[in-house]
Amino acid sequence: MKIGMVGLGRMGLNMSIRLIRHDHAVVGTDKKPESRQSLEQAGGESVKNLAELVGRLTPPRLVWLMVPSGPAVDQVIDQLTGGLAEGDLVVDGGNSNYKESLRRGAELKTRGIGFLDAGTSGGVWGLENGYNLMVGGEESDFSIAEPVLQALAPEQGYLHTGPVGSGHYAKMVHNGIEYGMLQAYGEGFEVLARSRFAYDLRALADLWMHGSVIRSWLLELTERAFSKDPRLSSIRDYVEDSGEGRWTIEEAMELDVPTPVITLSLLARFASRQDDSFSAKVIAALRNEFGGHAVKQAE
Repeated sequence: MKIGMVGLGRMGLNMSIRLIRHDHAVVGTDKKPESRQSLEQAGGESVKNLAELVGRLTPPRLVWLMVPSGPAVDQVIDQLTGGLAEGDLVVDGGNSNYKESLRRGAELKTRGIGFLDAGTSGGVWGLENGYNLMVGGEESDFSIAEPVLQALAPEQGYLHTGPVGSGHYAKMVHNGIEYGMLQAYGEGFEVLARSRFAYDLRALADLWMHGSVIRSWLLELTERAFSKDPRLSSIRDYVEDSGEGRWTIEEAMELDVPTPVITLSLLARFASRQDDSFSAKVIAALRNEFGGHAVKQAE
């Protein structure tokens, strides 16, 4: 197949390269000239804008989006639909909110254009290992895209999850679970690092990969990180979030589902971004006022 790839960042470029390696043709576009050049070096075609991209594809066209969630997705779809025709297919492989995917799917359907929301997991390792794909949309659209999904995913690594919206919903929950797992590993290794024993954290992470109940790919990556920097001294204790954890918690609240681990994991990320916690100051002051507990003076 010939696929149009919009967005040639870390994920989009690697996905394009994997498709090319599996004998698909890729024409891609990105705002950065160096990204377009990298695609050409990998054997793909690059164009400077969306109109050119649509023009290089033969109907029925398949255009895959790997752009940041939010307004950027709508902007790309608006520009694309001027050139796309009935029977064409748009796939959003980014981390969009499933509610936005429901809206986009409905809007494109009125124009006769198919839409798939593909929750994509695998990160920078997907090029070699394959991408795990959770794909929502109509069965007919899924069938059109399936050769592409087979190339991108490892064996048994993609699934038609249901109607439009279900793919990004599944990815949202996937990332919420990821928040909790990351937090547990982080807390556990901090206890080890602060203990009275001079543990080799890399060695322990490697040990736990062999038969341990807590073995996982994330633990493999933990061992890899410690092998580069045994105490992670070069990394600042600041953790960003890209939205899916928040959305998982909001959805859980709407469904009256308790998610304390995921919720506290998100709050811990917020705490990591504070150089100076005013709430902690308030708590310290109150403990001093009602109990005479000592406070530490600011430097």
